[in-house]
Amino acid sequence: MEHFADRLSAAVRRCGNPVLVGLDPRWEQLPAPLLRGHDVAGTTERAAVYAEFCRGVIDVVASLVPAVKPQAAFFEELGPAGMAALADIVQYARQRGLLVILDGKRNDIGSTATAYAAAYLGNELQGWQSDALTVSPYLGDDSLTPFVETAQSCGGGLFVLVKTSNPGGRTFQDLVCDGRPLYEHVAAHVEKLAKQTSGACGYGLVGAVVGATYPQQLEQLRTLMPSTWFLVPGYGAQGGAAADVAGAFDSRGLGAIVNNSRGIIFAHARPEYSQQFGAARWQDAVAAATQDMIGALKAAIPAIS
Repeated sequence: MEHFADRLSAAVRRCGNPVLVGLDPRWEQLPAPLLRGHDVAGTTERAAVYAEFCRGVIDVVASLVPAVKPQAAFFEELGPAGMAALADIVQYARQRGLLVILDGKRNDIGSTATAYAAAYLGNELQGWQSDALTVSPYLGDDSLTPFVETAQSCGGGLFVLVKTSNPGGRTFQDLVCDGRPLYEHVAAHVEKLAKQTSGACGYGLVGAVVGATYPQQLEQLRTLMPSTWFLVPGYGAQGGAAADVAGAFDSRGLGAIVNNSRGIIFAHARPEYSQQFGAARWQDAVAAATQDMIGALKAAIPAIS
């Protein structure tokens, strides 16, 4: 079974860019044409619209980017119907040749962690069958072990929260312990796991979530974590720009994948696209926003051009 980091590396090289499109469906921001006849929609109807919307995004970006990142929360909010929709789009994205990083930020201890890992990374007889999963490290090193073991057995990957993009992340992540911030302690453990699980590309199946909104720490962590693939949130709507993520990449233009959710999937509502496309041509707006992000990253980071 091919190593996850090698698959991700190959996908980034094939597409010529490291863009990760986040699938974060929000009912109030969906294109108007998808909402017709659903003014008082219940959870079943909303879940069906979410699935239709996400499939529409996938159809546009499948030929452009290496991976998508469904955010589990927006589907869980709709109960059983939403979870069925999540399963549908995970499989649809994989059928279209995309890698799927499921953003669930899961963790627990012992057998419960093993069950979470099997649910989201398991084989065709189990769960959602995503290619990778986001995981919280704050239950300790032993809580990550079941996820690492499952990922190794299934050819999957993990992205552990190290330095998140939200302003409040510093409340705990920046606390100084033994002379350095807590996020550096987490980073050191993640790098150790990455080294232990490295593939031919030089990166491990254990990656790190490091936000674009802290570019100095992002560059610092790239130095401290040479074996760790980064998932970089915070681009676009949260304020991160192409220049802010440059420090995440190695000299080959590898080592990071940069997420953009709202800035791409709801591009039809952004001023720079709304006049040209509007809600009626929302998929064209998705394509334009994706291409513009690819262009911006290539202009700021010559190694990925």
